[in-house]
Amino acid sequence: MDFLRETLPADLFDPVTLWSLASTVVILGVAYGLSVWTLDSTISKARRFLFIWHAFDALIHLCLEGSFLYHCFFSWIPLSSVSNPEALAPTAYNYLGHTDRAYGPQAGVPAPMAQLWMLYGSADRRWAGADLAVISLELLTVFIAGPLAAYISYGIAKKKESVNVLMVVIATMEMYGGWITFCPEWLVMNYNLNLTTFMYKWVYLIFFNVLWVFIPLYACYIGISDMNDAYAVRARVNAAKKLK
Repeated sequence: MDFLRETLPADLFDPVTLWSLASTVVILGVAYGLSVWTLDSTISKARRFLFIWHAFDALIHLCLEGSFLYHCFFSWIPLSSVSNPEALAPTAYNYLGHTDRAYGPQAGVPAPMAQLWMLYGSADRRWAGADLAVISLELLTVFIAGPLAAYISYGIAKKKESVNVLMVVIATMEMYGGWITFCPEWLVMNYNLNLTTFMYKWVYLIFFNVLWVFIPLYACYIGISDMNDAYAVRARVNAAKKLK
């Protein structure tokens, strides 16, 4: 963690922290603005909320997490240029066929998005480097979950009932992703996690990640409830046909 501490100011409310939090608020504002622009007044509060959530989810995955993948694949520094390579966040051995490079946001500083991810990397060291499990998970998140979330928002706006199935699918992906992210850390006593400050522990690690547990659970509840209602209607129609 020494490399991370040297890269970022000690003050948790430095400009990078404020900018990272502001970017999240801006993305939420864009998602809300899209809901005002595209949804009619007859839509239920639950559907409006889920539209905003999935639009927010899509923008987070495509913009923020997309930038993380960019730095994992295209930002690198030679290990020979670092006085103490062991202080870096790990890059998997032979990653992309190289054994003499360090990849990830740590190699992209001072690029703005690299600084943002270095901040999160101060809370979870794996996000500062090129961790294979994290990258594998983010590839699915950016290229599948992101576009799927955008389509769900579109489907809600167009009142497509088929999005109920997709909401359950993406919610399951989100919750499974959270488990795969944190279970390995629990098994090694949170080796890569920084739980020493309020900001890192309660804001970055707990609050932001818990959002992707409880809101997907709510999406599952709404989606499954609507599907059950549809099945009940079909059952009544089939029963009426048999009586004829």
